[in-house]
Amino acid sequence: MKVRKVVQLLTCMLVSLPIFGQSNENDNSMKTNSIRLTIKGGETFTATLVDNSSADALMALLSKGDVTVEMEDYGNMEKVGPLGTNLPRNDRQTTTGPGDIILYQGKYLVIYYSTNSWNFTRVGRIDNADGTRLKSALGNGNVTVTLSSND
Repeated sequence: MKVRKVVQLLTCMLVSLPIFGQSNENDNSMKTNSIRLTIKGGETFTATLVDNSSADALMALLSKGDVTVEMEDYGNMEKVGPLGTNLPRNDRQTTTGPGDIILYQGKYLVIYYSTNSWNFTRVGRIDNADGTRLKSALGNGNVTVTLSSND
């Protein structure tokens, strides 16, 4: 009986291994989930993306080249600007915090340096940045932010 279970286990393990030269559809180890945000005349940040169709569409867009977003301050809590295209929405009631990257109405990119609650699509979060650092880096008024793939 024990030999039969070992054979079944080994068979399952072998069946789940990808064949040499083929990719396993469930293997996300090669999939990058981070991007770079470069603030004109300022700092560069990395951000980790969430797992949803909006973040996937953003990565597909960035695979074609950098995206520059002209952003303006809104409510002394965020910078917002048009992406120039529509991405899929995954809206849900969300409370943001400093560093959150949000898609608003499917076509606006928002970077939070404070908090807010609304029906948004979360796209990612800037790594290791608090509200004070982000507010300082983003400055007052309008700012240009370039998004890049982190390959």
